Amino acid sequence: MKINDHIHWLIEQGITSEHIGDLVTGLCDRLIADGFPIWRASIRMPSIHPMYRGVSANFSRGGVTIIETAEHGSETERSFEKTPIFYLLNRGEKTGRWNLAKGEGLHYAELHEFALGGGTDHVISIFEFPKEVALRGLGFSLTSDAPGGFSDEQLATIKGLFPALGLAAYRVAASKTASDILAVYTGARTSARILAGETRRGTGGSINAAILLADLRNFTALTEVYQPGEIVGFLNDHFELIDRHVEENSGEILKFMGDSVLAIFPTDAHDPQRACMEALASAKNLLKANEALNRERTLNGGPDIAVDVVLHLGEVFYGNVGAQGRLDFTVIGKAVNEASRLEKLCGTLEQPLLMSESFATTCAVPCEYLGSFELRGVSKRADVFRLAGEA
Repeated sequence: MKINDHIHWLIEQGITSEHIGDLVTGLCDRLIADGFPIWRASIRMPSIHPMYRGVSANFSRGGVTIIETAEHGSETERSFEKTPIFYLLNRGEKTGRWNLAKGEGLHYAELHEFALGGGTDHVISIFEFPKEVALRGLGFSLTSDAPGGFSDEQLATIKGLFPALGLAAYRVAASKTASDILAVYTGARTSARILAGETRRGTGGSINAAILLADLRNFTALTEVYQPGEIVGFLNDHFELIDRHVEENSGEILKFMGDSVLAIFPTDAHDPQRACMEALASAKNLLKANEALNRERTLNGGPDIAVDVVLHLGEVFYGNVGAQGRLDFTVIGKAVNEASRLEKLCGTLEQPLLMSESFATTCAVPCEYLGSFELRGVSKRADVFRLAGEA
């Protein structure tokens, strides 16, 4: 094949592919078919995901391309500082080559492993993206197991393909980054709607949902005792466990509001009970996890921070609210207001978990009636329930 055929393919893949793994696998397969002695290859890129420092797609001839992520602070992230790519980046160099057959570069663990497996030649090229972009660039490495490694002509071909590969990888990574980061800030379900085009103020619609509102009890008082950094740490600990149990039960957190969390579990029109049971499972699990967190923290002299949870079922508007140039994709409506008012009763009734009448009569568990209460700003008194048998 001519180099222009490969360039055309890379540009086409840059438009249609969803992950850099498609790029490295497809390109290597095409080059191998052209006689390139490629044994291993990888594309490595930095990430701005809050959980991951970087991502790599690792190709092995005759095997499966493996996608790996390096979490912040992990051993994988720390070991990056002992790689050939890090060496090149530190020196401001764009290319590097090590003759493994002659013992070059074997002080790098990765290259030592390649040499033991029969690797003979290892080359790396670095492509930089625009300076204003957090995705700074990519590293593309190729390893040969053929005697003599890559020829000068083959390396010249790879050099000619590199701009197209960089452009394709940039498009794929930018698209995935936008999707991933939006999901981090808005939730997977909401981000999908935004990326599908629901970006104008007022767009959205009414849905029925089970609502979970969790609030850290008496948290404001802690700000008088602990430093801001400690307060943020407490919030993160509790929000992490709330998010974990909401997500694992098909719910989605829409807002972190100071020391409170608002989550929804959209209902199926024919099976609202399922959404209620998912919300109830989340509530029970997060309260149990919160107790364990407090036990561990108090052993080290930290505060015991209780969580109050309210469960409600009703119709809400789910969509874009705000100013024309600054929107929030959230839920609003009577049911959300009622849930917020119900939360205030947790302290009054000394109950960590309260349910509205609509929720209690829909979920499939025995509930105990606690009484009828006035809610501020709500005309109708609210019947309030707890799980039967709770103290």
